[in-house]
Amino acid sequence: MTPSLESGRSFPLATQSRPGRLSARTCALVRQRARSPSSSVSLSRALVSGAVRGTMNIAKQVAGGALRFRAYATAAYVPPASLEGMQRARPPPSKPKPESPSFYTGRANYFDQLLALEKAAKQTRTALQELQILPLPRFAQQNLPPLRGVWKNKEDLAELLEVGLNTSRYRRFIGQLNQLNEYRRLAEVAGHMELAGRIQRVLDMFERENKDAILAQGKRKPVKFDEFGRSYTIGRRKESTARVWVIKAKEAASSSTAAAGQGEAQPSQDAPAVGIPGFTRGPLSMAPTPIKVPTTNILVNNIPLVEYFPHLSDRERIVRPFRIAGLLGAYNVFALVRGGGSTGQSGALALGIAKALAAHVPEVEPLLRKAKMLKRDPRMVERKKTGRAKSRKAYTWVKR
Repeated sequence: MTPSLESGRSFPLATQSRPGRLSARTCALVRQRARSPSSSVSLSRALVSGAVRGTMNIAKQVAGGALRFRAYATAAYVPPASLEGMQRARPPPSKPKPESPSFYTGRANYFDQLLALEKAAKQTRTALQELQILPLPRFAQQNLPPLRGVWKNKEDLAELLEVGLNTSRYRRFIGQLNQLNEYRRLAEVAGHMELAGRIQRVLDMFERENKDAILAQGKRKPVKFDEFGRSYTIGRRKESTARVWVIKAKEAASSSTAAAGQGEAQPSQDAPAVGIPGFTRGPLSMAPTPIKVPTTNILVNNIPLVEYFPHLSDRERIVRPFRIAGLLGAYNVFALVRGGGSTGQSGALALGIAKALAAHVPEVEPLLRKAKMLKRDPRMVERKKTGRAKSRKAYTWVKR
């Protein structure tokens, strides 16, 4: 039964808060405001507020009770005997195992090759240690022949491995190749050619096709000899070029043989020996055996050397390789020179002669190399500048 607020009658209300009912404080407020007819609006607001609070308390209690119990459905029990005739679902197909352990890296080819190189390097290191080649002393490492690897560039290697390569991956791959190449050199020097051959077969896959041409760059080509024993060399200096043919002089052998025969023979009784004045006994009192220096020819453009190079400094520059090697009069020289002046042509001719003497007599090559006769002079003529007479010479200044 709902109480009437307009009658002003008071009804007994519960002092304890129950679900769905007003609290004691709300009931007291209702009794106080019911006596004054002017506060009907405030009373309505209080009633609404109390009702809302009561509804919230009820919702909390209902939610708490629901959380205390499990809300799930239990499947009905099916006896196993009834499932014997049923067709079971087909199991999902098994996923095949990847062939490569680095399949999920996204660069299986690269890492497979890298792991193969690391394994080869490890096995080679073990073999060299069993052969007591490794570890190598420092002085032995310094005396090893120079090593130079000619590997494919980054683009060619990426095409070979069928995967993109950045700089870090390329350097890592080249590092393993250099390590294997170092082991190959040790095996070759130690004489284990079978081991070196197996390593070389692995390295051949990653080397450039023009490896021999690249390794030949910067090396001096061997001097060629024709059927007559003539050597052919080329020398250059400034703008001049000299083509030089050198052949051993035949007169040198006959003269040296004659001189040797005269030295072994006893001095003639008819020709008294004249020795060094002041010595009457001993070998110094005897006259020395005369040694004849054979006469050789140096023709430049079919002209004798003295006529083609009138300056003494140019002739001395050309003859200097013979003086250093101690082969004066042992070889004939025929040269064709083109371009430049007398200084450039004489320098080019001297370089060609030095190369030919090093080819004919390999024992004198260290002497010529130490004298810097086997290296071309790199100095060149400076070009003429605009507004000047030569490269740096200025025209005569005229005031008017």
